[in-house]
Amino acid sequence: MTEELTIQEFRSTASAIEAEVGKVIVGQQEVVRHVLICVLTGNHALLEGVPGLGKTMLIRTLSNVLDLKFSRIQFTPDLMPADIVGTDIIEESADGKRAFRFQPGPIFSNLVLADEINRATPKTQSALLEAMQEKSVTVAKKTYRLDEPFFVLATQNPLEMEGTYPLPEAQLDRFMFKVWVKFPSPHELVDILGRTTGKEMPVASQVADAATIIRMGQMARQTPVASHVTDYVARLVVATHPDHPSASPMVKQFVRYGSSPRGAQAIILGAKVASIMSGRYNVAFEDIEIVAPAALRHRMILNFEGQAEGVAPDDIVAELLKTVPKQVEERREKAAA
Repeated sequence: MTEELTIQEFRSTASAIEAEVGKVIVGQQEVVRHVLICVLTGNHALLEGVPGLGKTMLIRTLSNVLDLKFSRIQFTPDLMPADIVGTDIIEESADGKRAFRFQPGPIFSNLVLADEINRATPKTQSALLEAMQEKSVTVAKKTYRLDEPFFVLATQNPLEMEGTYPLPEAQLDRFMFKVWVKFPSPHELVDILGRTTGKEMPVASQVADAATIIRMGQMARQTPVASHVTDYVARLVVATHPDHPSASPMVKQFVRYGSSPRGAQAIILGAKVASIMSGRYNVAFEDIEIVAPAALRHRMILNFEGQAEGVAPDDIVAELLKTVPKQVEERREKAAA
């Protein structure tokens, strides 16, 4: 039986992963932390930002730091579903008989980089749905299981850029986090130029393997969450729905549909990892606040007014974190009793 990790071993391994990625990627600590949280929980992350900010480089660097089977899928308008999941091919044996043999696609890896995922058509994007949710692939009525761990780290350009297709809501919901990759500061840009225009390029070393990642994920799931913290997350997610009485004025005005239950699951799982990395033995409200924006920003669909006004989902999440009470007052019936 595999020996469980201690909190110190978990933190030291996670810190080592971040440090090695930091040798190549300048700044973007929050991006690296959120992507790592998704990886450690066996979930998927969507990175959005304009071209040239290092999204692909970050994921490639992470694949070097983790000893995992890696594959990259470059999404283009002419990419077909079979190019992702694989297809049956006809093989002829030595005796002349022909038979179908399944040829696995690049989805059969541990870490899959879906590069510029929103440049493919919705039909091709949907080829990832079963793999991301069930961790399996079905071709010609036969189902093939994917190896553990499995996670998709996808990059996309802002939708207003030319040649992009919006991701279906069902697929967006399967990403645990949506992470904004911001433009570097002048100081960080100077550091980037120093690292990338010199004689030698920085190289990250391997510090963890598949077994370690699985053990870390198992440990994270065992982190206790108090009932009042779980209750707060439930009320936070319910408050994203404009037709609910607890919805804030901003939600009622600008949101058409709120988060699914997967949003609450993402917050709890992400907070468990965040709590361990912060040295805590149980999930605190601070951990919820750290991961809530990344877990909810892509799960709230704005209405026409919200889109016209250019409302940012992060502003709505920030308002909810301020207005939804962390503790519910004692039940009135108890007081009456």
